[in-house]
Amino acid sequence: MNEKRVIGRRELISILDLELYDLDAKVDTGADSNSLHCDDIVVDEHNFVHFKLLDEVHPSYNDKKMKMPIYKIKKVKSSNGSVELRPSIKVTVKFFGKTYKTVVSLTNRADMKYPMLIGRKFLANKFLVDVSHEYLAKA
Repeated sequence: MNEKRVIGRRELISILDLELYDLDAKVDTGADSNSLHCDDIVVDEHNFVHFKLLDEVHPSYNDKKMKMPIYKIKKVKSSNGSVELRPSIKVTVKFFGKTYKTVVSLTNRADMKYPMLIGRKFLANKFLVDVSHEYLAKA
């Protein structure tokens, strides 16, 4: 059996393809997938998604315009029960010193405290969540 790393309820994650480093992320075992806070999300006719990064904590990322190929467009039910169609992208992330390929859906999380949400598909078979801790990757 693989040894699973213990992580806290909040951690830092870097999305290498977007040059986003040390983003504050909420670890959410109730969420199926990862999501990233952005704005002005537009899907073009060539299967690319254009979006603007929003992260006031990291001024160099805030309002940065990005373009990525679409991995998939899927229906996602948010925590308030509403369903929306969200584009997702496949990216490489750095988490706890290792790199992983993962899928991230793009959505406006303006009403949320953390710009990134880490869901259970990414966590499965790799990590255990100890909700009494935060930022164990820094330790």
